[in-house]
Amino acid sequence: MARGVDKFAHLGALKGENGKTIAVLGSGIDEKSIYPYENLKVYERIIEEGGAILSEYPLKTKPYSYNFPYRNRIISALSDVIIVVQASKNSGSLITVDYALSQGKDIYVYNSHNINLECFSGNKSLIEDGAKIIM
Repeated sequence: MARGVDKFAHLGALKGENGKTIAVLGSGIDEKSIYPYENLKVYERIIEEGGAILSEYPLKTKPYSYNFPYRNRIISALSDVIIVVQASKNSGSLITVDYALSQGKDIYVYNSHNINLECFSGNKSLIEDGAKIIM
């Protein structure tokens, strides 16, 4: 349910026939703790369409920044594969990749035509390390 591609991945999954998705939060699952709050409608739609909202944190836990990297281990554990669309060298996606590798998951990386831009430096590094490429 994060901003950007994460939000759109949830929406894309919901568009599929009988599409369901699971969001893992770095906060409590109560409405006032949802982060980013602008995704409240996505949160509601996931539930309405039979998906799930998960959190290991108690209700009313604020979205502390240090919760997010740690919750990525749950995201990778729930995933069959990890697809990195865009990652800079300090991207949270790379934290998820590290967890996924320790869990024996396959890593796929989008190979942008702009692979030398800083915002794709994580992608470039993963490709150099042998990740599978998605065009």
